[in-house]
Amino acid sequence: MTILSLDLGTKTGWACTTHLDDIVFGTEDFSTKRHEGAGMRFLRFKRWLTEIKQAGITEIYFEEVRRHVSTDSAHCYGGFMATLTAWCEHHGIPYSSVPVGTIKKKATGKGNASKEMMIDAAKEKGFDVTDDNQADAVHLLLHVLDKIEVRTI
Repeated sequence: MTILSLDLGTKTGWACTTHLDDIVFGTEDFSTKRHEGAGMRFLRFKRWLTEIKQAGITEIYFEEVRRHVSTDSAHCYGGFMATLTAWCEHHGIPYSSVPVGTIKKKATGKGNASKEMMIDAAKEKGFDVTDDNQADAVHLLLHVLDKIEVRTI
């Protein structure tokens, strides 16, 4: 089983289990380039999903965001979520969302933890994350893995 967790956005954080039960993570930047339409970010995201699918992805989880700082960020998140869920449906890959507050509470004990707190919590667990997007994706994956462990007992 290979699980992919995503912190959706223009700078998408991701974390993934490997066949060796390790966790790898990173950030993909889907910013639009000069003279590109806004839809290009979603096409690049879809292409990236297809590339990473080669790792044998069996399930995908993503952060469920219900409040956004701006209308633009809400539109962007909606575009990434629509692209992801349609892509998963097309490829027959199960997907699910987890509320942001649930992830933050599990990681730090506070449902409203700051970006810095999430980064620090990931580093305390031994993950050398470089930004909050990676930290969020790692914590989401750890949350999912904990839930799977509970189900199999």
